[in-house]
Amino acid sequence: MSFTVFLGNLPTWVTADDIKGWLTAEDLVADSIKVIRNHETQESKGFAFVEAPTAEEMQSIIRRFDRAPLEGKLLRANPAQPAKGKITVTGTVMAPAPDQQRHRRQRKPKEKETAVRSAFATELAKAL
Repeated sequence: MSFTVFLGNLPTWVTADDIKGWLTAEDLVADSIKVIRNHETQESKGFAFVEAPTAEEMQSIIRRFDRAPLEGKLLRANPAQPAKGKITVTGTVMAPAPDQQRHRRQRKPKEKETAVRSAFATELAKAL
């Protein structure tokens, strides 16, 4: 099971070493830290993922860093959500984000499918 913390609203200068230092200073432990960066510029996107070893440690990290002030902004810390369109721990696939759905090609229904749908719609309308 994953105990990942989303740490957001970070200044762009923050590195994984900075976060590790903050955790160490608070006697908190992380298995891994990943600061998310722009692929082209390598500048931080302002958020990171911190993998905690246990649920209790994850909650401690969240309590310590959620709404903590840094450079006039408040940090955000909460349990990370699975990425859209990725397979989750339970094995179910989440639906793609709405902006990804609109780029998919729409197929035209076959005539038989249209006729079946029309007949079903007609029967449904009679029942209602």
